[in-house]
Amino acid sequence: MQRFDYAVFMHLRLPLIASAILLAIAAPLAAKDSLGVFGQWGAFRDPQVPRCYAIASAEITRNRRDFQPYASIGTWPRRNIRGQVHFRLSREQSATPRLRLAIGRQRFDLTGGGSDAWAANAGDDAAIVAAMRSASRLSIRAVDNRGNRFTDRYSLEGAATAMDAATVGCAHLR
Repeated sequence: MQRFDYAVFMHLRLPLIASAILLAIAAPLAAKDSLGVFGQWGAFRDPQVPRCYAIASAEITRNRRDFQPYASIGTWPRRNIRGQVHFRLSREQSATPRLRLAIGRQRFDLTGGGSDAWAANAGDDAAIVAAMRSASRLSIRAVDNRGNRFTDRYSLEGAATAMDAATVGCAHLR
C-alpha cells in the first residue's frame, strides 16, 4: 500500500490541503492513494472501500462558515456508481432547503439535508458532471438554519482531469 507523501502534500495549494484534511478525518491517510493534483482539484483512490473521487475545497471567503465546504465526484466500482456528485456546504441548511447549483449558464436544483447536498438522481449527476467539464466555475446558493442566504463558490480548474483520473483509478477495482 502506498503511503502518503508529506513532502508532496506540503506543496499543494491551500484548497487541496483543506480537502486532504477533510479526508484524513473520514479515514486514515494511509488508506488513500493520491492519483494526482490537477489545478484546484485532486484525485484519490481508497482501495479498501473501493472508491475513487475527485475533490476540491470551496474558494476562501470572509463569510461565516460552520463547516469546511468541499465538492466531490465519486466512483464506487462495486456498486456500479460512476460520477456521483456530493457537496459539503459551509453551513447547516434550513429545515426546508432550497439548493441551487449554477455552472456557467446552467442551473440545477439539488437535494440535501444538514450540511450535505447532492443531485436528485443519476441523470442529474451526469448532467452536472457534463456541465462541470465545460465551465470554469460553479456556485451553490442556499439558506442556512438561521434564515441567512449563503453561497459556496468553486473553481473548476482541473476538475475534468481529476474526474478522469478518479474514473481510471478505479477501473481495475472491483
